[in-house]
Amino acid sequence: MNVQAPTLLKINEIYLSLQGESTWAGMPCVFVRLTGCSLRCVWCDTAYAFHEGKENSLETILGKVKYYGVKLVEITGGEPLEQEGVYPLMEGLLLMGFEVLLETSGAVDLGRVPKEVVKIMDIKCPGSGEEKRNLWTNLEKLVPWQDEIKFVIRDEVDFDYAKDVIGQYGLGMKNTVLFSPSHEELDPALLSEWITRDKLPVRLNLQLHKYIWPKETKGR
Repeated sequence: MNVQAPTLLKINEIYLSLQGESTWAGMPCVFVRLTGCSLRCVWCDTAYAFHEGKENSLETILGKVKYYGVKLVEITGGEPLEQEGVYPLMEGLLLMGFEVLLETSGAVDLGRVPKEVVKIMDIKCPGSGEEKRNLWTNLEKLVPWQDEIKFVIRDEVDFDYAKDVIGQYGLGMKNTVLFSPSHEELDPALLSEWITRDKLPVRLNLQLHKYIWPKETKGR
């Protein structure tokens, strides 16, 4: 008789903080950061999650999340969809009544993500160095009026790229589009000027945690 092995995930950290971005910004949120990512974005602020972490059982992870007593949970990384165990983790959190957010690079197929999970999907601009990893078919798998699309903007080249993508794919009609200035690289005031100048259907997305806590702070 085959006995199914317990689901294990390599976890970098689990902590309670404020959601720093997206339309959920400012809300208390439990973060489950998974280890591992095959992308190497130039502006990445969580390189420590590329390799650091310890294996946890699904039961242990769910217990740690429940301990904090907050109903909003974000699964992040790294790139969380690179671990097979993330799917039962999402299902388990939903069954326990959590509102589940997924922060994802957009480079991994979203087809297996439960519809109820709010996907916050990056589209990589040239300034990231990873724009060739964009999986454009993922746009068809976003749930209208629920899931969100994020661009990190380093400069005007990135801005023009993002603007062209919005026009080509008709973004901003059914999903919130977030423009996030690369922290300490692009002045938010300048990005604001570009957005209003071109009347884009996007939301300025400042990463609140980077303004509240020092950059070397983990679990923020």
